[in-house]
Amino acid sequence: MNLSAIVADIAAEMAEAPERGAPADYIPALAQVDPRRFGIAIVEADGTCHLAGDAEQPFSIQSISKVFALTLALGAVGDQLWQRVGREPSGTAFNSIVQLETEGGIPRNPFINAGAIVVADMLLGNHEPREAIGEMLRFVRGLAGEEDIVIDAAVAQAEMETGHRNHALAHYMRAFGNLHHPVERVMGVYFHFCALAMSCRQLALAGRYLMARGVNPGAGRSVVSPQRARRINALMMSCGHYDGSGEFAFRVGLPGKSGVGGGILAIVPGRASIAVWSPGLNARGNSQLGTLALERLVQRTGWSVFDPQAG
Repeated sequence: MNLSAIVADIAAEMAEAPERGAPADYIPALAQVDPRRFGIAIVEADGTCHLAGDAEQPFSIQSISKVFALTLALGAVGDQLWQRVGREPSGTAFNSIVQLETEGGIPRNPFINAGAIVVADMLLGNHEPREAIGEMLRFVRGLAGEEDIVIDAAVAQAEMETGHRNHALAHYMRAFGNLHHPVERVMGVYFHFCALAMSCRQLALAGRYLMARGVNPGAGRSVVSPQRARRINALMMSCGHYDGSGEFAFRVGLPGKSGVGGGILAIVPGRASIAVWSPGLNARGNSQLGTLALERLVQRTGWSVFDPQAG
């Protein structure tokens, strides 16, 4: 199987795709990104990279950062995390407040905004916000083996200024006692996590531990236990695309996490870590072309957790 040829073909097809979606318009820095952009990167288990399109162009990973934040939080507090965050699909939009009222301020899962805000609260711990943000940046740099990964300060500031619904979620959970630190401190951490800027290649490299049973192949060290890696993948499969998670599982059949910056991280356990990026979003806030590209990829490779013998 010639993966380099496959990704080149997919990138060429995406360049001609007529339906590209629309970039997120509520964050000015995201609204200005050229919707013609498309990148794809596959990193195989042996470290071989296959790149096409804008695979080296950094973009705001937004909610994909929730995967790395969850990994860090599980390392810090272990399974106590699940006392404050659920593990069920939400079936609602990523910034919905509806379920918090009926479910006592406990977010459905760590990949919706409310859940990730609680995770940020846990990571804040006894630290200053800048220390928690620095820890996340060091963690992601270490996973990717790249020191030039940065947090886009302009995106973080814009989110602080426009993220009224996210602030509302945080205040609501604070009222239920499920946020332990002042809202402004927690939201500063949360928004800076979302403002991580990475290329498809860097993102695929950073996701390798989820492909390799919790071990970072680049560093040869364990990031999480095999069981925990499997469970993070399970949450990505069931909750990684908000109210579009079922559709993504149906069309792609891989654990994946999307972000409103247009990126998607997808995992083929034992085989590959994949990142795609195209800023145009569909109606559910997931990358229009990124989803299509991953669907084309699994059609050509046979990669799917529902058909482990294929490919």
